[in-house]
Amino acid sequence: MRAFIAVFFIALTITLASIPWVRRAAVALDFVDAPAARKAHRTPIPLLGGAGIFLGAILAVLALYRGQPQPTVIGVLLATTVVALTGLLDDYRPLPAWAKLAGQFAGFLILSYFGIRVRLPLPEPVDYAITLLWLLGITNAINFLDNMDGISAGISAVTASFILLLALVNGQFLVAGLAAALLGACLGFLRYNFPPARIFMGDVGALFLGFLLAVMGIQLRFPQNSNFVTWMVPVFLFGLPIFDMTLVVISRLRRGLSPNTAGKDHTSHRLVRLGFSPRETALILYLFSGVLGMMALYITQATILEGYVLGATAAALALAAIMWLEKRWIESEGT
Repeated sequence: MRAFIAVFFIALTITLASIPWVRRAAVALDFVDAPAARKAHRTPIPLLGGAGIFLGAILAVLALYRGQPQPTVIGVLLATTVVALTGLLDDYRPLPAWAKLAGQFAGFLILSYFGIRVRLPLPEPVDYAITLLWLLGITNAINFLDNMDGISAGISAVTASFILLLALVNGQFLVAGLAAALLGACLGFLRYNFPPARIFMGDVGALFLGFLLAVMGIQLRFPQNSNFVTWMVPVFLFGLPIFDMTLVVISRLRRGLSPNTAGKDHTSHRLVRLGFSPRETALILYLFSGVLGMMALYITQATILEGYVLGATAAALALAAIMWLEKRWIESEGT
């Protein structure tokens, strides 16, 4: 346990100490996010905060293994580095969607080489296909969440904390080390990113967070319960990013827009339009993410019937919430 506490504080300290320097470097190198109609900020904000998250998390993991990580950890670090570099290139000069997906696919290939994939009682090609879809879906869902101060880093921190707890309970110390490092790095970054933000993480941070969290999600194992019910655990853990991406995609397709189009139609923006401040919005979303995390904890011990009743209820509530939020959006468009 002390090792994971140490990893957490190493990541926290490195990220806290590095962000001011990263901020200066971003300004000097012109990695700055300029205001625009679709964006909430009104003054230029430095990007590259994700570089501080990356440094804090990676160095903390290397410290845990004293510079000699296990092969599986090497695979995870290599894959996440490739994805983070893809995000860095996108921050420097916006890449087309296919190029960002190609970087994530390269990360998937690295993981596959090291044997990191979903392991369900299904044919191996199906497991690999599910792994790819999960990695791409969660990585981009976390990237979608990076639309308002403190949202993506805060939700990632909440999710990482539940992954850390689940990994420790089930004796998965590799996953626990990664989760502790990511949790510390996210909290260190939030010191500068909680509303009003002084720096943004950029795609280098959002893609790194999303990909690493997705990897940890598929690495969780629950030997004391059936895979027929525990497959829902990561779905609940990432319930908020999945909900937000689903809401945005449905809304944009309804309006004849590409799902990849940027806009102020995310869950966070809609809560602000309902009258909540950016800080209140962030805290509300943290709360909902925590509730979903507690549901994930319950699923690990649930019977098959209990698990599917909870899953069906959560899906029905999510669908109702999407319909209500979209109805309010349509009403606001008409006024």
